[in-house]
Amino acid sequence: MTRILVINGSYRDRGITDQIITTMTEELESAGAEIQTILLRNYPIEFCCNCRECCQQPGELPGRCIRNDAMGELIKTIEQSDGFILASPTNFGTVTALFKRFLERLMVYGYWPWEMNAPKLRKANAAKKKALLVSSCAAPGFFGRWLYGTRKQLKTTAQMIGATPVGTLFTGLVGKEPDQQLSAKQEAKARSLVKKLL
Repeated sequence: MTRILVINGSYRDRGITDQIITTMTEELESAGAEIQTILLRNYPIEFCCNCRECCQQPGELPGRCIRNDAMGELIKTIEQSDGFILASPTNFGTVTALFKRFLERLMVYGYWPWEMNAPKLRKANAAKKKALLVSSCAAPGFFGRWLYGTRKQLKTTAQMIGATPVGTLFTGLVGKEPDQQLSAKQEAKARSLVKKLL
């Protein structure tokens, strides 16, 4: 059974990002995939303190963080997953602060002894898993996709955990109503895109 991990960095319950994720997970479950969804707005992880202790430990496995929170279990889940949906709305031109906090804690996937100029990614030579990148913004979708930093941050997240992006869904013009609903066209695209994870 294919195990898909969803990381959702949205602040809002039932917003466009949540609606897209619901559509995608329904489609994946109907195809027999096992889904685990992490709502970062409810997930107890602390900020990275940039001590780089996790980066001093050699090897291909993620380093150990000094923080004693739920991120350790989430790293284990990442390691056991076959594919990912990485999702965040666009806030001020990039991922939400919730998602950025999660991304910074992925430094455990970097090997960076103090004498090295830059980190080496632990998963650089690993067999690549697949990831879908999902975002939304109030601007037209093509602006959000190419002019904002959200896609780049989601792609960096995939790279850190050893995944290759195989599709992107960037939904634009989502700021017109307080309770905006996913259109039939957007829903169809979401359902079609998840096939790339299977």
